[in-house]
Amino acid sequence: MTIDAPAKVNLTLRVLGRRLDGFHDIETLMAPLDLADRLEVDLKDSPGVDFSCSDASLPMDGSNLVCKAVSAFSHAIGRDFGVRIHLEKNIPHGAGLGGGSSDAAAVLKALNELLGVGFSVEKLENLAASIGSDVPFFIRCVPAICRGRGERIEPVAGIRGAEILLVKPPFPLSTAWAYGAWAAAPKSNATFAPMFGSIPMVNDLEAPVFSKHLQLPVLKRWLAAQPGVVAAMMSGSGSTVFAVLDGAGEDLGGRVREEFGKSFFVWRCRIAA
Repeated sequence: MTIDAPAKVNLTLRVLGRRLDGFHDIETLMAPLDLADRLEVDLKDSPGVDFSCSDASLPMDGSNLVCKAVSAFSHAIGRDFGVRIHLEKNIPHGAGLGGGSSDAAAVLKALNELLGVGFSVEKLENLAASIGSDVPFFIRCVPAICRGRGERIEPVAGIRGAEILLVKPPFPLSTAWAYGAWAAAPKSNATFAPMFGSIPMVNDLEAPVFSKHLQLPVLKRWLAAQPGVVAAMMSGSGSTVFAVLDGAGEDLGGRVREEFGKSFFVWRCRIAA
C-alpha cells in the first residue's frame, strides 16, 4: 500500500496548564495540508519491521514514531507480523507541522487495512493516542478542534481550501523544550490576535519560543506586512511560521528567500479538502 501522510498547521493553540501525567492540557484548531509525506507499506513473511527513509538524518530505530506505531498495532492485535516500510520525507522535521505524528497515523491505517483487522476510527484514535499527542488528529485528518492533550477530536466545517505559505527556518525546535519554556515563562494577558474568518489566531507557545529564537518574530512580522497576507503565526511548537493568503502574493516565496536566505524551507499549499 502507498499512503500519504499530510502535514498540519495549528490555526489556534491555547495551553491551559500542565497535567499530572506531565503533558499539557490544550485547545487547538488544527487543519491538514496538501503537503504530505508518502509511505510504502508492504507485509513480509518474517516478523519484525524493516524501516527506511529518504531523510538519513531521522532515527530509523524504535524511537521513530513509525516504528512505535508498528509496535503499538502489534500489541493491540496480540500478535507479531512482518512489515517493510519506506518513508519518503517531504515534511521537514522539528517544524511544528506534525510530520512524525502523521506518519505514525498513516502506518496505523495502512496496517488496519493490510492485515484485515477492521478497527473502527474510534479504536484507531485511541491507539494513536498511546503513541503521541497529535497522532489521533491524523486518523480522520480533517479540520478539528483538539482538546485534552490532543486526543479529544471535534471535527469542524467551513475552513477547507484556504491557501497557506509555510516558511521554516534552517533549524528544528523540540516540542518538549517549547512546552517547558512556556511553563517557565511569565503569562501574558494580551488579547489582540489576527483573525482567520471568525477564528482568533493565537499560539501560546509563540512568546517563549520567540524570546529565544529572535529570527522568528522578525519573520512573522515581515510576513504579516506583505501584500496578499491575511495573517501570520507560528505553527505548533515551531519552528515553522505560516501565512494565510488571500490568493495574491504569487512571488512571496521568492521574496522570503531573498530577505531571509535560501536555506529557508518555503512551500505554498492549501488546507486539504
